[in-house]
Amino acid sequence: MLRDSPADFTGSLTDKIHLPDGIGALRTAYQNSKPFSHVVIDDMFSEQVLDALLPEISELAPDQWSIVEHEGLERTARMRPGTELGSAGGQLIGIVHSRAFLYLLSEITGIWQLLPDPYLQGAGYAMMRRGDYFGVHSDRSVAYETGLTRRLAMIIYLNKSWIPEYGGQLELWNSDATRCSVSIDPLFNKTVIFEVSNPNYHGVPAPLACPADRTRQSFIVYYHTVGIDGKQNVRPHTSIFAPHLYAAKRVTLRSIAREVTPPLLVRGVRKLVSTLTPKVR
Repeated sequence: MLRDSPADFTGSLTDKIHLPDGIGALRTAYQNSKPFSHVVIDDMFSEQVLDALLPEISELAPDQWSIVEHEGLERTARMRPGTELGSAGGQLIGIVHSRAFLYLLSEITGIWQLLPDPYLQGAGYAMMRRGDYFGVHSDRSVAYETGLTRRLAMIIYLNKSWIPEYGGQLELWNSDATRCSVSIDPLFNKTVIFEVSNPNYHGVPAPLACPADRTRQSFIVYYHTVGIDGKQNVRPHTSIFAPHLYAAKRVTLRSIAREVTPPLLVRGVRKLVSTLTPKVR
């Protein structure tokens, strides 16, 4: 376990980030948080660094965004691969991918030997528009191409003058996805760090109600390790949506089928099934 960082490793971060609480307090908050390990840090980054991201996001062309849409499960937009980052995004990545920042994350979370993803697969700028949503889910377990195990997600929110009525709160749900335990407003310079694990359910399940000319913006970073505790036996899976979302989708599809199928055909199918089904005596 690499724990040979210098005692003053945060010195190189002094002019780049600000921790309102000491590392020990953040570690305690992370370890004791419910429903799963996470910590919320306000005003962690320089406003100057984050302010520079806003025009860079607005200048991205439509073909630089990937629209992710799965009926009933999610509808959101993500920046295409990290090559689309401009100088402002590159400056932020220089901070959050630095050796000192990795040590800081390890000190807070207890997860060591963290590795960044320079390709920003599934990460970077994220945007949600009016009506967009992201159902309650657990994140994918491995990186897209490298096979490294995802361990941490960090979301930096970039929304000024955002009011609760717009929605867009990040919700953290209990282990069987039956109840929202924590709701986090996506306010400018609010950072959320949480453990990626199944079933660490989270999402933005309610469609956004912001004005049509507003979007919910954030910058997402994932951190990885080679397996967990050196073991390379993590079962790969994509996002796992909460069971009730799958059930709702199945009900919706059945309902649609009933609506579009002529009653005469339905009766004919039922009669055929009844004829072919063996009788139990």
